[in-house]
Amino acid sequence: MAGTTNVTKLAGEATALTAEAVRKVAAHNAAQVKKAADTGAAKTPAALENTSMDQMTKMTDGLQKTTEDAVEFNRGNIEAFTKAAQTYMAGLQDLSRQAFAMMQGFGEQAVENTKALSTMKSLKEAAELQTGFARSTLEKSVAEATKLNEAAFKLAEQAAAPLAARWTLAMEKMAKPIARI
Repeated sequence: MAGTTNVTKLAGEATALTAEAVRKVAAHNAAQVKKAADTGAAKTPAALENTSMDQMTKMTDGLQKTTEDAVEFNRGNIEAFTKAAQTYMAGLQDLSRQAFAMMQGFGEQAVENTKALSTMKSLKEAAELQTGFARSTLEKSVAEATKLNEAAFKLAEQAAAPLAARWTLAMEKMAKPIARI
């Protein structure tokens, strides 16, 4: 359930980032349209009369290409999100297997410790044996927790990589219209 929540959270973040990029581009385009409308409102009828069919075709083709580019970009976003979610879920399954194996190992060690303690003849021997068991269990716990932590960080990096690449691409695409201003 936690994996689904994280995937949903990642989906929301990716959608928000895409929406923000679209809002910025739309705001830029709206400003250009407003400027053109303010400065050319009186000239518009005359300009349209003088506009040739070729110019109208070029404008229409440009609009169509822009729309196709936006659709293709969003398709890439969806593919990146899907890849990130698949990577995350596969990695989460692997982490779960590792954690289960670790817990199973601790259970087996506890059974062995109990058997060894039952054969002790004195309280002093039992205390020394239990201290040794506690020390080895603590060392094993720290080592296993470190391995799980490293695997979790590696998983986070792998799952975020496709989204980071799309974010970088979005920033590059947004920077192009800004550079032309």
